[in-house]
Amino acid sequence: MASDIRYDVEQLPSPRTKLGEGPVWDIETQSLYFVDINTPTIMRYDYARNRTFSATLDGAKSISFIVLVAGQPEHFVVGENNRVSLIQWNGRSETAKPVRTLADLGETQSHVRFNDGKVDPSGRLYAGTMQLESLGDLFAQKEGQLFRYTNGTMLVQKNNISISNGLTWDEPVNPLRMYYIDSAALDVKAFDVDEHGDLKNETVFFDLRIDGSHPGYVPDGMTSDADGNLYIATWGGSKVMKVDKSSQKLLLEIKIPAEQVTSVAFGGPHLDELFVTTSSNGDKPAPAGALFKVTGLGVKGKPMHKMVL
Repeated sequence: MASDIRYDVEQLPSPRTKLGEGPVWDIETQSLYFVDINTPTIMRYDYARNRTFSATLDGAKSISFIVLVAGQPEHFVVGENNRVSLIQWNGRSETAKPVRTLADLGETQSHVRFNDGKVDPSGRLYAGTMQLESLGDLFAQKEGQLFRYTNGTMLVQKNNISISNGLTWDEPVNPLRMYYIDSAALDVKAFDVDEHGDLKNETVFFDLRIDGSHPGYVPDGMTSDADGNLYIATWGGSKVMKVDKSSQKLLLEIKIPAEQVTSVAFGGPHLDELFVTTSSNGDKPAPAGALFKVTGLGVKGKPMHKMVL
C-alpha cells in the first residue's frame, strides 16, 4: 500500500451538516454542489469565493442527492423523500423552487427514501433507496432498490438492498463498467452496462472485510479518478480508501478528521482536488459534519456527467 504520498486535508468554510452527502463538481460554475440529507438543504461551495451557500426546498423531508442537468443552467434533479424532482436554484438564494416531479415511487414505497444518485456517461440517472431511519435497523432489512430513470419512470435494476449507496463508472471502456455499493454488503460490486443502461454480470470487485470479518466501518459514497481507480468513503472509518482498478487491492488510506465519511468527488480548476463530505450524526463533535478538501494526491478525476432530460 502506497504510504509515500504527502497529501493535505483542509476543512472548508461550510455549515456543519447532520448528514452531508452527494458532492458533485460543476465545471461551468467552478462550484461543488452537495446536500445535507436530514436538515434538509442543498449547498453550493463557491471555489473562487471560498464560501458555501445553502437553500431549503419546500415540502422536502429529506434531500438525498443533487445532479446537474444538461442544457439547463440553475436546474438540478434531486432525490426528495421517495420522489425524483426537478428544481431551480440560482446557487445563492436561501430557497430553491420546485419545478416538477419526474418520478414518484408512491404510497407503496412510503417506507423508503432515496439515498445516493448519480449520472452515467450517457446522461442516465441511477438512484437507489433505503428504508427510513425511523423504522429500525437499516442493516437488518432489504427494502431498498436501485433504479434507472427513463421517461418518467424508475426502472428497477437491483432488489433486496439495505442501504443503496456509492455509484461510479469506469470509462471509456466497452462495455461500460459500473461500480456500486450496498453499505450492508461490505463490498463494491461491479457490473457491465448494456446499451440500454441495464446492469449485467454482477461480480464482487472489492471486499472490505478483514480476514472475513466486519472491519468496524461500512462503505458509503464513491468516485473514481481518470485512471479508473476507486475512492470509497467509509462511514465509521475516518478515511477514504483508494482501490486499484487493475489489482483490486487497497492502494492508499486517506485519513479524514471525522469518523463518518459519507462521500467524495474530484473537483477544482484542474480536477485534481478531492472533496469529502462527512456527517455529525449522533451529535459527533466538530469537525464532524464539515466539508473537506484533499490536495496532493497526484491524480485527476473526470468531469461529472449531467442528466439528459
